[in-house]
This record gives sequence, C-alpha cells and structure tokens, in this order.
Amino acid sequence: MARIERMHLEIVRAIHTQGSVTSAADSLHVTQSALSHSIRKLEDNFNLKIWRRDGKQMHLTQGGEHLLSIANRVLPQLERAEAQLQQFAKGERGTLRVGMECHPCYQWLLKVASPFLRSWPNVDLDVNQKFAFGGVEALYNQDIDVLITPDPLKKLKGLVFEPVFDYEQVLVVNDSHPLHNQDHIVPKQLANEVLITYPVPVERLDVFSLFLTPSGILPKQHKLMETTEMMLQMVACGRGVAALPRWLVIEQQDHFPLVPVKLGKHGIKKKLHLGMRKRDIDIDYIASFIELSRLIQI
Repeated sequence: MARIERMHLEIVRAIHTQGSVTSAADSLHVTQSALSHSIRKLEDNFNLKIWRRDGKQMHLTQGGEHLLSIANRVLPQLERAEAQLQQFAKGERGTLRVGMECHPCYQWLLKVASPFLRSWPNVDLDVNQKFAFGGVEALYNQDIDVLITPDPLKKLKGLVFEPVFDYEQVLVVNDSHPLHNQDHIVPKQLANEVLITYPVPVERLDVFSLFLTPSGILPKQHKLMETTEMMLQMVACGRGVAALPRWLVIEQQDHFPLVPVKLGKHGIKKKLHLGMRKRDIDIDYIASFIELSRLIQI
C-alpha cells in the first residue's frame, strides 16, 4: 500500500522553497542521491509524476501542487508539536505566539506583555506582525496561537474571538489644523485632505469602509506609511491627517501636538478581539493572557 511519509512532505517543501534538488538536499542535511532516490520512490509508489523537468528547473505537477499544500499545512503542526514536547521535557511550559492584525495595537500589547511574563516565568511570548490581515489562516496553520484583531470573523469552524476592550477610531490632526476645534467632522471635510494610513487594503480601513466610502467621498490624496511613529510625525508637521484609536492619540500628546476629532456625529466605535483555536481556550496561560488583556483598558 502506497503511503506518504513525512520525508516526502519535507522534500516537496524544500525543493519548492530552495529552488533546486541540490539546495533542498543541503537544507535537509541529506545527500543529493538520497533525496533523488526518495523522489523516485514516491513517484513509483503512486505511479504519478510529482515534478516535471524543464532543463535544470523542476516544476510541480498538479499532484505535486496538492502534495505541497498538504506539506504546508501538516509540517508546521508537526514542528509545533515537537517543539512543545521538547519544552515539556525540559520542564518548560511552552511559547505563546501572538499575531497582529492591528498596527497601532503594539503599544497596547506591550502593557499586557509585562504582567503576563511576570505571571508565567516558564512561558515565552513571541510576537509576529507579519500576518498583516492573514491572521485567520495563521491560526488554522498553527503559525500563531492568539490573533489580535479589531475585525473578527465570527462563526469560523474551530475558532473563537474574545472581545477585550472598546475603543474609538478618530481623525488625528495637529493643533493648528482648521479641523482641530471641531466636535466632529463629516466625510466631505476630508475631500481636500491628505489622508495617511497603513499600507493595507482600503476595505480594511475603518475611515474608508465606515466613513468615506458610504458617502462616496475620497480624500484629495491617500498616502501610505508603514509605522505609527512616522505617521504621527507627518501629522504633527501638517503634512496630512490620519485615523487612529483615540487612546493612542491621547498617549502621544506629550510627544506630538495632536488633537483627536470624532469621525461623524456618533463616532466610530470599535472592539479589540483576541482570536484563538477553540480547543486552546482552556490552556491555562492562554486563559491568563485573555484575562490580563481585559484588565489593560487604555
């Protein structure tokens, strides 16, 4: 009976990642001949070509692409399980891996991290900001354990999203901007403004999806900035306006001449959520992380 072995998955992933059999063999610490033998055995067992050669290049067939998708799902779970077993063997509890879908929430996370690390000396905290709006997939693929997001996707199989605190999204201007003394603004007042945002799709930006787009209004110019600090510098210097959480603006007023202005008469109210796999919610240090997160109200 033909079987898929772990080494087959590692070979498919390594060749795809490294680009050649030689480099893949080096990354797996096996000889090229041993790797080539495993490839032939896999293809012979299933009577199916996994790769097709184009000169020196190797390209996955349809069957190979399917095997690669399995490798990308299964191998991270096995590697995670092995790492946890090694930690248990050393008397350690593990690592809580946190992913971010909220650019400005890093400052909030720092306030949670300190009491969490003090409470759990045998648990490490690993924060990853690379999952820019791919956090749900990262949870499913075992790449992270907790996802910080202001936009939870509810009723997803196997996942749960816990609300931790409320906040308001506001317009940020400097203290000499014509809008700085307004109680609130309406969408058309941004038609002549340079709006600075994080480099994410506009449909994921509240200032567009909940404020501008429903009114058919666009800003005069839309600038993208990677970091919160540079965004605040630009606003403080009068180079544009931004939309950020009110708590963040208030915290930064000691460093920058910034003023928060309500977006619309009733404002834009949001909730920050922690997403996780449902089966993990009762793990003691994850439950503690949720509890501590609810105590940090800023």
